Amino acid sequence: MEQFIKIVLEIFGISAVRYFILAGIPFLLFYLLFNNRVKHLKIQQRQAAKKDFWREIWHSMQSTFVFTLIIVALVATPIRQYTQVYDNVSDFPVWWIPVSVALALIIHDTYFYWFHRLMHHPKIFKHTHLVHHKSTNPSPWTSYSFHVIEAVAEGGVLAVLVFVLPMHAISILWFTIVAFLINVYGHLGYEIMPKGLRKSFLFEIINTSVHHNLHHSKFKGNYGLYFRWWDRMCGTENPDYVKEYDKIQEQRFGAASVPVKVVAEPVAKRA
Repeated sequence: MEQFIKIVLEIFGISAVRYFILAGIPFLLFYLLFNNRVKHLKIQQRQAAKKDFWREIWHSMQSTFVFTLIIVALVATPIRQYTQVYDNVSDFPVWWIPVSVALALIIHDTYFYWFHRLMHHPKIFKHTHLVHHKSTNPSPWTSYSFHVIEAVAEGGVLAVLVFVLPMHAISILWFTIVAFLINVYGHLGYEIMPKGLRKSFLFEIINTSVHHNLHHSKFKGNYGLYFRWWDRMCGTENPDYVKEYDKIQEQRFGAASVPVKVVAEPVAKRA
């Protein structure tokens, strides 16, 4: 039991430090040090209150503890023997590590989309997901701000992954880091994607901070985590998303940065 508690405390400590570093640095840069310089990147011009930040941090620490218990249960208890977690890197080709991380993100996006839509069911929302949606103007601290029950469901994706996908500890670590970084970006409150994204094919695939920010401000639609495809296939993407993204794009780079649709004038009939 002492060993179990020791492992829990160690992983919780590491996870908490990671949260404060990966969410704290963007918060420090965008909300404190360079707030005036990056106003043109802000998605919602109003500012969240300090009490919102403290609430988000409190709930995030609860979520971090829940995630810790799930990780420890999967990798440090007899449950591990039933998973596909492997110890020796040589058990699979080295290239499988980045591939498994990429596949994990794709699986996670699917898991999150459908679970997220379920969280918005009227009979469930007010008891769980409402905690996360109290952040109508999200910040990096919002990333893990969940009700405890939702945190269990959120962390449940790790169980899905280790049972269906061979993963080394390195892959699991990188998955959690990449997933959290993307989560922080989605809740950043500022749009930082490069100018060229709008005219590239990637814009049709990946989510942006504007995409998820609309979900927080409108409470509906844009349920995907990393990609747009489930929202587009299921008709749940906010119809104003592209317009809102272009609005921020113009705010950042000027009107010339927004793609213009050329509509051909009808040819007059000859007399």
